[in-house]
Amino acid sequence: MNVILTAVIVLGAVGLIAAVVLFFVSKKFAVKEDPRIALVNEVLPGANCGGCGFPGCGGMASACVKAADQGSLEGLNCPVGGAAVMGKVASILGMEATASDPKVAVVRCNGSCENRPRIAEYDGLKTCRAVHACGAGETGCGNGCLGCGDCVAACKFDAIHINPATGIPEVDEEKCVACGACVKACPRAIIELRLKGKNNRRVWVGCVNQDKGPAAMKACKVSCIACGKCVKECKFDAISLTGNVSYIDDEKCKACRACMKVCPRECIYDANFPKSIKEVMAAEAERKAAAEAKAKAAAEAKAQAESAPAPKVSPTQPKEKEE
Repeated sequence: MNVILTAVIVLGAVGLIAAVVLFFVSKKFAVKEDPRIALVNEVLPGANCGGCGFPGCGGMASACVKAADQGSLEGLNCPVGGAAVMGKVASILGMEATASDPKVAVVRCNGSCENRPRIAEYDGLKTCRAVHACGAGETGCGNGCLGCGDCVAACKFDAIHINPATGIPEVDEEKCVACGACVKACPRAIIELRLKGKNNRRVWVGCVNQDKGPAAMKACKVSCIACGKCVKECKFDAISLTGNVSYIDDEKCKACRACMKVCPRECIYDANFPKSIKEVMAAEAERKAAAEAKAKAAAEAKAQAESAPAPKVSPTQPKEKEE
């Protein structure tokens, strides 16, 4: 009995001493969290998508508080909440929210089943990363979309789906919050966050194939062959050739669509314009033909007028003098 009582007393004493030590250690080495972090975290949407570049909304809240202490929230943006949420964050921190242009995910590949025929059959794990690790995939393009839907699985907002007719993912810009989850999920870097553009209109090159011209043409009907016509046509220095493929800088692009008119492969695409580029080119051709026909008719009329003989003028008879 004495042995049991002694053991209980000893264990109790050890526990009490350990508790006192832990209490003083916790007080000594306590990490104090800025109360503003909790306030900022409350107004964030809680999606924890990582689109802001931080590990969840908690990381974003900490980053905002640190940035506020340095005097500016520039470069910080919540893609899910947008300007409204950043405005609330700024008011909590006593700052002014910096305006950022809205973005949307864009799939830079149009290698549909029609444009890019299959040359092999893959039998294995149906994920883009698995297929990409095995090689070029089922087509001759080693850079194009694999169509297994890793981007679809990564999207938390149901904003991207595989079109069953083309096998290419399509983005619903009404649902897309530009969180960048699909961008990170794509092993071939086909999806890009681009500016929505003025009046929600934008232009981009729908190809990432870096093969040289003949190989690119063989792999896909609408592949970029790096001919450089779009680069020469652009008056705003918005297009560059990198790795045998054209790229349009969305910061410089004015969405004039001049590049689309000269592209021989029709691999430059647009969005939300009232008329397609083909309709615009047809209208321009009609106007040009009408102007040429009018000028030709005017020239013919002038030539006829110049070649026509001058009318004969009969001499006037002198009047007889009255007697």
